[in-house]
Amino acid sequence: MITTGPAVDYAPLLERCFFFEGTEADYDISGVTGSVPPWLRGTYYVNGPARFERGNARYRNWLDGDGMVSALRFGEDGVHFTSRFVDTPKLKEERADGRFLYRGFGTSFAGDKLRRNVMLEPPVNVSAYPYDGKLLAFGEQSLPYELDPVTLRTRGEYDFHGAINEVSPFSAHAKLHRGLLNFGVSFSAAQPAMHVYEFDDAGKLKRRRRHQIQLPYSVHDCGVTPRRAVFFLGPLLMNFPRFWEGCSVMESLSWEPDRGSRILVAPRVGNDEAAFFVPAGNGYSLHVINCFENDSRLTVDVIELARPVYGDYEPLPDLFTDVPSGRPVRYVIDCETRAVVERIEMAYDRTPDFPSVDSALTGEAYNDFWMLGISHSGKPGRKFFDQLAHGSWNAGDVADCFELPPGEYFGGEPVPVSSPANPDEGVVIVQHLQPASGQAAYLLFDAQRVSSGPRCRLPLRNMIHAGFHSSFAKSPMSRAYGT
Repeated sequence: MITTGPAVDYAPLLERCFFFEGTEADYDISGVTGSVPPWLRGTYYVNGPARFERGNARYRNWLDGDGMVSALRFGEDGVHFTSRFVDTPKLKEERADGRFLYRGFGTSFAGDKLRRNVMLEPPVNVSAYPYDGKLLAFGEQSLPYELDPVTLRTRGEYDFHGAINEVSPFSAHAKLHRGLLNFGVSFSAAQPAMHVYEFDDAGKLKRRRRHQIQLPYSVHDCGVTPRRAVFFLGPLLMNFPRFWEGCSVMESLSWEPDRGSRILVAPRVGNDEAAFFVPAGNGYSLHVINCFENDSRLTVDVIELARPVYGDYEPLPDLFTDVPSGRPVRYVIDCETRAVVERIEMAYDRTPDFPSVDSALTGEAYNDFWMLGISHSGKPGRKFFDQLAHGSWNAGDVADCFELPPGEYFGGEPVPVSSPANPDEGVVIVQHLQPASGQAAYLLFDAQRVSSGPRCRLPLRNMIHAGFHSSFAKSPMSRAYGT
């Protein structure tokens, strides 16, 4: 556990992290300080909300903003930066009208619109993954959008060769493991269900399974192993009738901890076992760190919070004023007895989020992971992510941690990238926001020594918004850099 002094109110600084016009850009980065490792070749992508005001209106929740995807392309000639909004029908219509028209996750208003009068028109602002020779940008409960992987121009909705449609429940947190696995929840009051989809590497549907889940759980993430998909079901429940009456999604969610949490373990293609549930206390998990199997034992690593964190995403810019405690937690499940046989929690309790592992170890045994933390968690006052923490299961806690100076913030899921020649050598890529000066950059840290500070700073020409989920394609997907 890291102890810090009292929280400081950085009110004007946090406001400058959200209320400005996101800039579409395309340029070679200059003024680099430090060194980019010569083996780092490929493209980093991050998606996140990047417009929170239009006309005289402002969104109130961090999840409401229109999605913008940014890319860093690392090549022999240097590093190139590109950023573009995901050009959704919502964005086009609101741009033409000069005002917000559609209800957001946390913002509802008189006369707001829904897709087909039943669901949000998605801002597509959560994640971006290279897949099937394309780049897919994801939002919640909607089809992903296909982008050009180099220019980031929007090509249109991607429906996996007609396997799903615009009303198919489909999450923003797909997993690339032996193809692509994703899920979605149908929030029927009578028969809520978890839909699990598996696609091959070419976008063809291999299987779709539907599992009854008893309650309309709001679920954002999942874990995968070669044989199983894993879901942490915390009792954050969606009331769709309330949503249809005019409330935002945020206003339609209820936290009911007395119902307890469960872990759903569902079979993947090639595994003929039945799905099963195991009790998992009464905490909440927004994000899974990783999962892996050893004989009949299934290890499920999550970031576990005392309660859901969505309420701390509003009202902008007063974020995380009373944020709950949270920490990395490991559950070990015996798949024969279908019971949790061990629960291990780390001491680091700075409300971490956006955990990531080396993508080559998704679904496999691993030790290291990286996440963002809030140094003043537990203290009153608005705050944001200002720590980059390196977790180690061998050490049983955070192995090392770097904290930014007051008033500076991290953004986006930190992405570890390992050297092709030496898996023990790697870097972590993360956004760096300096709202006081209006500056932003990407930082590269040595993965095993983040406490030593960034080894490289890649300055940007404009301020950027804090992103959500990131990914890295280890080889260029199209033309040579700088051409």
